[in-house]
Amino acid sequence: MDTQWMGQGRCKNIDPAVFFPSDWIGVQSAQRICVNCTVSPQCLGYALANRITDGVWGGTSERQRARLLRSHRATHVSAAEVSVAVGRH
Repeated sequence: MDTQWMGQGRCKNIDPAVFFPSDWIGVQSAQRICVNCTVSPQCLGYALANRITDGVWGGTSERQRARLLRSHRATHVSAAEVSVAVGRH
């Protein structure tokens, strides 16, 4: 899987620990960074394809990704589904 997009994310210069929070407030803080990120769909797709269960990826929490996987049983989701998953419609 191509990971070149990782260098283009809004998170590239932010401490990775921010994206592995211990509480919901931390999750929301990380998600705010992802809101206008141009690579959120690729990031989420990467996390789903690789079954990454920890942290915030593509603007989604661990629970949101688990729900996506259960409901879609897929390793790739569309940009529209990403928007719905993170509450951006």
